[in-house]
Amino acid sequence: MKTIYIDADACPVKDEVYRVARRYAMVVKVVVKTPMLVPGEPLVELVVRPDYGAVDDWIAEQSGPGDLVVTADIPLAARCLAKEARVLDPKGEEFTENAIGTALAMRELMDELRQGGAFTGGPAARTPKDRSRFLAKLDELVNAVRRAYPA
Repeated sequence: MKTIYIDADACPVKDEVYRVARRYAMVVKVVVKTPMLVPGEPLVELVVRPDYGAVDDWIAEQSGPGDLVVTADIPLAARCLAKEARVLDPKGEEFTENAIGTALAMRELMDELRQGGAFTGGPAARTPKDRSRFLAKLDELVNAVRRAYPA
């Protein structure tokens, strides 16, 4: 059975993932550094790792073809794409093989600017439109995976 992995410590769309996964009876693995409450359902599993690097490593090692990963972490997204998982950020943007190189380069540039003392600001606040886009894209990806990897 294909799985949805959530890089969950700072993920604002966990409830949306649970709702979509419930609809399609998909397994959800909520991977965190700090334990948190998750729905007490048989298809939802909490996985606790000792630090953020271990969280990313576990998700990257476990994910594979037909799995979905929800993360805003660009290097983790690249690792999961290399394992042929589909990757979605919390605003509903899909990471793809064609765009991941640019995303990694932009992340590195912004990191260098911050280290040089530039104020680059944080991410824009989530909007209802982001939530809607996320739900629509997650539903689309779940259906694509179900077609490509029938039970």
